[in-house]
Amino acid sequence: MVSEIRGYYGSQVVARVQGFKGESLALHNYEDVEGAIPIPATLSLELGDVIAARGGGNVEYRFVSDAAFANRAPHRLDAFERKALAQFRESREADDIATQFSGSLFQREVRMAVPVMMGQACVSCHNTHPESPKRDWQVGDVRGIQAISVHQPIATNLFSFKYLFLYFAGAGTFGIAFAGLQWRQANMFRSMNAELEEANGFLATISMKISKYLSPQIYKSIFSGEKDVVISTERKKLTIFFSDIKDFTETAEHLQPEELTNLLNEYFTEMSVIAHAHGATVDKFIGDAILAFFGDPETRGAREDANACLDMAIAMQRRMGELKGEWRRRGIEKPFEVRMGINTGYCNVGNFGSADRMDYTIIGAEANLAARLQGIAEPGGIVISYETWAHVQDRVRVHRLDPITLKGISGEIVPYAVDGLAENAPGETPESSTISEESEGLHLRLDLDRLDEDARRRAEAALEKALGVLRRGGGE
Repeated sequence: MVSEIRGYYGSQVVARVQGFKGESLALHNYEDVEGAIPIPATLSLELGDVIAARGGGNVEYRFVSDAAFANRAPHRLDAFERKALAQFRESREADDIATQFSGSLFQREVRMAVPVMMGQACVSCHNTHPESPKRDWQVGDVRGIQAISVHQPIATNLFSFKYLFLYFAGAGTFGIAFAGLQWRQANMFRSMNAELEEANGFLATISMKISKYLSPQIYKSIFSGEKDVVISTERKKLTIFFSDIKDFTETAEHLQPEELTNLLNEYFTEMSVIAHAHGATVDKFIGDAILAFFGDPETRGAREDANACLDMAIAMQRRMGELKGEWRRRGIEKPFEVRMGINTGYCNVGNFGSADRMDYTIIGAEANLAARLQGIAEPGGIVISYETWAHVQDRVRVHRLDPITLKGISGEIVPYAVDGLAENAPGETPESSTISEESEGLHLRLDLDRLDEDARRRAEAALEKALGVLRRGGGE
């Protein structure tokens, strides 16, 4: 059929314009005019004849209209074509389609029709042509329809179905085999996923257990791949914090081992929460002492690290004041009192140890100095070095202590005892709002920010009564 159409195009279109010297025209009676070619409607009609002739009666193409030119015989439209034409003129949609199915099981017929829409060139031609039956065409009007009918005599081609059956049989066999393979692979994947989930659960449990032995920063850097687990160190400027419980051995003698363990774990938990909140790297717990530092693995600069460490130490001492009150209410006669030391300087930080076991820690005289400063601090007090004081001096009130010496550091070291935060320090609450004093027979703690009007009056009355008793030198 395609060959026939190509032959028609070669003889009726190409051959008529080749060699023609004038201006070729598109006409319905093109055969009567030299060099003319068929208009689209004529082309469609003649192609319909070609298709019908080649289709052997099983394929039919019709290009029909109820408004034929005067020199042409009127088209006879059947019921399907009239219905389709009315449908297209009502919808005026170029992509509208009308279909019809008829016949029996052994003789089926399928018909499909689409509209022929008037374009601008068609409107100009039809409205001026002397043989046109209508002179008021507009762009978008439905001129007629194109319809194709396919007759399928199934009974005469039943033998050809054997190839289709063979195809279906082969495709079905392949499909069953493929489905079986997919089922087998799905079972394998389910088994592998179950094993992976079990392994992931085990690794998650192990990683959570390991995290209890490492500071959050180190745990994160190792499991994220930022740090390799190899022996390596680097020299950095750190702010080192060291705290120790005063007279821990003596306090431990008054407590049962279980009670001491619970009390010490509670203390470490509370201090670790504060350290983590301020961004400290908790190096280790040494007996009842805590070693932490700022500046590695993350640093905000020496000044900010020093200020963060000071804020952490003050928050720890405040929390210790609250804990001591709670512990006394629980029957602890001598609750913990903590001394703290802070120093800023260069240390070696990194992984120390052997290839089989290593420890992430710091080494250097500056770390030893922090421990020494803690040793000269008063219970509940904080002592800082000169370099730390230089970074925080605009925020803190201090008084100078007697110079000390330390092995490995030349010259005397001037320590400073922290009295509290400076008045009107930016973004700070003055330390003077909290009054805390403890000694044998004296337990005094006032947090003025937490007292309402009634509590202030009762506190004032209690203090005046205590002051009167003290001045008289006796008790009531």
